[in-house]
Amino acid sequence: MKIAFTTSDRVHINSHFGWAREIDVYDVSPKGYNFLETLKFDGDLKQDGNDDKLVPKVDALSDCTIVYVSAIGGIAAARLIKKSVTPVKAKSEKDEIITVLNKLVQTLKGNPPPWLRKALKKDQGTLLEAELED
Repeated sequence: MKIAFTTSDRVHINSHFGWAREIDVYDVSPKGYNFLETLKFDGDLKQDGNDDKLVPKVDALSDCTIVYVSAIGGIAAARLIKKSVTPVKAKSEKDEIITVLNKLVQTLKGNPPPWLRKALKKDQGTLLEAELED
């Protein structure tokens, strides 16, 4: 499954979703994780009330299962959820991406909590669709 992190330093989950200039994307499975790409966004991202700035981000993350953020507005969260992407707020801006990735891998090896099982259903549906197309 693809997991995204809003970050300004590629180490911590320390960017507000709407203001994030970079979002790192990883592939995560019970076997481990791999960095996939850094999505970059330009423009006046700190302008409140400019919901158009959300469109490219939501579209770019539509194939992700979860996006970790330091903060997120209600409109952005609703748009992600509508695309079956689960936004998760970090406990603090000091939370490290690698720590979350390692915890996710361990959780996937065991019995994921209900919210994660629900998020994983999206990923399984995508895999099933790909198998049917082959």
